[in-house]
Parts: sequence; structure tokens; C-alpha cells
Amino acid sequence: MLTIFRRAELPKELRSLMIFDRKVFGESDRFDAPYWQTLESYWLLEGGVKVGCCAFERNVAQNSLYIATTGIHPGFQGRGFGRLMKAWEVAFARHHGFKRIVTNCRKRNTAMIRLNKNFGFKAIRTEPRYYSDPVDSMVVMELRLAPGSAFSRV
Repeated sequence: MLTIFRRAELPKELRSLMIFDRKVFGESDRFDAPYWQTLESYWLLEGGVKVGCCAFERNVAQNSLYIATTGIHPGFQGRGFGRLMKAWEVAFARHHGFKRIVTNCRKRNTAMIRLNKNFGFKAIRTEPRYYSDPVDSMVVMELRLAPGSAFSRV
């Protein structure tokens, strides 16, 4: 099957992003409409089916890319789509000349922490009790991109 990444069309796909977000993260961790409208969002499509979504905030002043969300639909988890999406996110950052990627997740989300570490991300701080329902700490992770590193242009 054909696997592609496609930029989400806002405001046309706002409702789809919010529904997808709720399926992946539930009610407590989902984003509201105004925040989605500030993000640069992308779909991961497998054979035309939306299996994943990620969204960024570009911080040009600090030359960093903030990954606001990375989510794979529960029905497609465990098939390597998370790894594919993370590789694409890193390639996206390199292609656009960013020197740093920052992201965060719940401390109990050990699968995402492990995935980020596999791509070279380092935990740079933890904020206790950041999340609610259920209460959890937030782990902030960073990947510094070396100039001229492999895949500097995709």
C-alpha cells in the first residue's frame, strides 16, 4: 500500500483532527480547536486511511521545531507507524534547517519516551503533576541536530 504524509487543510479538516486526537489521547489530553488552528498539522495516510497525525510549532527565532503531538490511531499501533512518523518528523526538521527538536509527553508514556530515545532525543527536564486525569508528570525531550549530519536534506 502507498504510505504518504499530507499537510492537513485547515479549517476544512479541523473537526477530523479533533476527532482523531480524541481517539488517540482520550478526553483529558486532547487539544481544543483554537490550539489546533495554530499548529502545522500532517496526516500519515496508509492506502488513503488516516493512521497517524503529528503537529508542529516552528520557533524560527530559536531555530527549533516543537512537536506538539505525535499520534497513531489505536487500530494501527504496534505496526511500525510510530517509528515511521518519528523518522519523518526528524527528516522534516532537518530538511527545513532546524537545529533542535523539542517535544514532551506523559512520564507514563514509556513507549513514546523509548521511541524518542531511539532517535537520539534526551530527556532535559520533568515537570511534576503537569497532566491531570490522571495526574502525571511531563517529560520534556530534545534532539539537537548536528549541521551537515546524515539526511540533512531529504
